[in-house]
Formats: sequence, C-alpha cells, structure tokens
Amino acid sequence: MPISFGSINTGLPPNIVQQLIEAERQPVKAMEVKKGNEAERLKLVDDLTTKVRDIHTGLRELGGSRGFVDMKLETGDQNIIQGTADKSVAQPGSYQVEVEKLAVKTSAASNGFPDKDKAQVGIGYFKMVGPDGEKKEVYVDGKNNTLEKLASLINRQDMGIQASVVNDRSDKDNPYRLLLSGKGIGEDGVVKFPTFYFLDGDQDFYLDKERPAENGKVKIDGFEFETKENKLTDVIPGVTLDLKQAAPGKEINVNISQDREVIGGKVKKFVDQCNAVFGFIQAQNKLDEKSDTSKTLGGDSLLRNVESRLREALQDQVYGVGKIKYLNQIGISFTRGGTLQLDEEKFKAVLDKDVGDVSQFIVGDNVNTGLATRVKNTLNNLLDTVNGPLPQRSKGLRDKIESYDQQIANKERILAQRETQLKNQFSRLEETMSQLKSQGQFLAARMGDGGGGGGGIGGLYRGPIVQGLELAGADLT
Repeated sequence: MPISFGSINTGLPPNIVQQLIEAERQPVKAMEVKKGNEAERLKLVDDLTTKVRDIHTGLRELGGSRGFVDMKLETGDQNIIQGTADKSVAQPGSYQVEVEKLAVKTSAASNGFPDKDKAQVGIGYFKMVGPDGEKKEVYVDGKNNTLEKLASLINRQDMGIQASVVNDRSDKDNPYRLLLSGKGIGEDGVVKFPTFYFLDGDQDFYLDKERPAENGKVKIDGFEFETKENKLTDVIPGVTLDLKQAAPGKEINVNISQDREVIGGKVKKFVDQCNAVFGFIQAQNKLDEKSDTSKTLGGDSLLRNVESRLREALQDQVYGVGKIKYLNQIGISFTRGGTLQLDEEKFKAVLDKDVGDVSQFIVGDNVNTGLATRVKNTLNNLLDTVNGPLPQRSKGLRDKIESYDQQIANKERILAQRETQLKNQFSRLEETMSQLKSQGQFLAARMGDGGGGGGGIGGLYRGPIVQGLELAGADLT
C-alpha cells in the first residue's frame, strides 16, 4: 500500500512554531496585564499627589505673611484718576486728590500734506542730537521721502524721539502731519528736534508747531506736588495713581481698603482644593462586587492615611491665635459626605465683624501658629520625598513597573532564542521526512513492478531506510 506523510513532509501545521511560541508567551502576557494595572494605579497616585500639591500652592497665596490681606483702590471719578494698591505696603486710608495739570512731553508737528505715502517732502538730510549729546546726520533719498517713510527712518535712529503720522481733520486739503514726541514726560524728558534740509519736494517741509515739556501739578489733601509724569508711585506709600486728565478745582476721593471679595475668593479656592482631595478619595473607595481593586486605589491604606491627616489638620483646634479657634467658626465645616462646605454669608459676616481675628486664625505668625501653617506642615509630611507616603507609594509602583519591564524583556529574549531553536529543529525534521518520503516512493514503485528477484521487498537490500520503516510498523509486503 502507498505510504503518505501528509500535505507537507512532516504532516504538521505550517505555523507550528508560532503556535508553540504563543503558548510559551502566556506568562509574558500575564506580566503585561499586571504591569498595566500597576501603571493605572501609578496614574491615580500621581493624580492624588497633584491635588495635594495644589492645596500647598494655594496656601502660599492665602496663608503668606500678607497673603490673606488684599487691598483695593477706588476713586470718585475713573475718568480723572485710576490706580492700584500694593497689598504688601499700602495701608487702608482715604485721600482727596486734585489734578491741576498733567505732565506733558515735548512735541512738534510738521506742516500738512495731502497724503502720507505719496506726496514727497524732498531729497536731503536731517540732523539729530540725542539726550546724551550723540549727533547723527541721516540722508533721505527718493525711496524714503514720504511722511510715512520719513517717520520710520527717524524711529530707526533710536535718539529719544518717537515719530508718527497723524490725520489733522481741521485741514481738509492737507490733513497729514509728521508728529514728533519725546519719549519722556515732564521737564526731564526734554529733547531736541531734528533739523531738516530738503530740496525739490512737492511742497516745503518744516516744523509748524511745537509744545515744550512741562511737569504736572497735583494736590493731595490740600498740599501741592509737582510731578514729572502722570503715573505716580511715590506720593502715597504702596499706591500707584494713574492720572487720566486734568480737572482743576475738582477734588477726587481716593479710598484704599481691604478687598473682602478677593479674600473670600481665596478662602473658597482653598475649600475647593481640599474637596478635590476628599472627592478623589471617596470616588476611589466606592467599591462593589464589580470593582477591580488591582488597578484602582479602592480600600488602599494610602487613601486612609491622606484623608485622616488632612481632616485632622482642618478639624482640630488651632492654638496660639485670637478668638477664633476652629474652622467652623468662620463658616467652614465638614458635611456628612466627608467634604468641606463654605457658608459664604457666615464667613462674610465674621470677616466684616473683625477681619483681624480671621486673619490671625488663618495666617497666625506664619511660622508656628495659624491654620495655614498647620495644614502646610501636614502637607509637607505627606509630600516628603524621603518618608512621605505619596512619594513612597509612587516610587514603589514605579519600581514594580520597572521590574516587570525587566522580566518581560528577559522572557522575550529567551522566547526569541527558543523560536530560533524550534525553527532549526523543524527544518531538520522536514528535511529528514522529505528523504523518507522519497525512499517510500521508490520502494512503492519497486513493489509495484513485480521484478527484482525473490518476490517483494525481501529480495532488496535491507538498508537503514527500510529498517527504519519496518521498525515504525510500516507494511512493506
């Protein structure tokens, strides 16, 4: 009977090596799943760490030496006076300010031209003298002899003069003028204007009008001051007054006071940042039969540690301060759900009654006492890079992920070697089976022709191939 070895010589599936390697790769896949779970947990730890750091950052603004205090400046007429108050220097107070005269810069305007970019002022040059005495002589050719090009050429010299083209609608025929202004205001900003020497223009060019620089005059609570600019920073400590227009004889009330709205906003931001941490912890601890704690932080001791420490820092009595000892005395309390709640009306009432007591409770001495100091110390312990639970947990997870990476890489190297080994083995087996198949076909042919003496295979030379087939149980008769 014929001998068959399958569709290929060995009769094995053509992807047998891939199947074997895939089977041996199952431990690698299991490690990759575990690595992925640890990576998910690391993201959650990093997210929690960021939220804790946000509280710490916010406390710098709320609980700094002047962080709790914020100042605002209000004026009786914003069209005449505006301004700001530096919270670190300014003190509450009220002032009567009269702007008798604004400080003005020196300026000059040329005669008018019908347009700014076509009419020619002429060919020639101009001479300039800078504030420090530097002299320049600048040539003006046919490519730069319009008002617009001339202004640009002057500005490029950087000699303390600013040039621009203005539209003077009072002259309908020649409305465009070159305006030259000193960059400084007041008498300290006096400059020398260029001298122009032009020929062959569409019309003569000259400086038609000039205004000298002048200092301003301001009265504060009846006392007159001369000013060299219109933004005053050295008249009232910590206050910048921005003078917008002169109003002789009109006193404007300027009031500096604590900005309660900004203070309330800082406290609300602090409450929101704390709730971001508490809300995160609560969301992670919502467990049921479907919860997969292998890639979440549900029930993790880290969450209990962070929550209990932060809650204790917020709830316990604050020592070394004034009348206010507890957070709920200023309208901040814990809800049944475990988050903070701000009663804005109560907080505002307490703040209006005595802002100093509230500041003392929150800020303290900014070193040893005050709610902000205690919370910052707690956060410092949580975030400490050596012993802090958050950095430690993050490091532990990163070490696990790195260990999985190393194990996976080692196993992949072994699998690559194993794959090469199997391919070589099956290649040799294929070659051997190919030889056996050829011998089988030869024998079948000899058995079928009836010759060869002695009838059948018994008369043949019993070589190693035939012996191998007999040992394998092949029927050669």
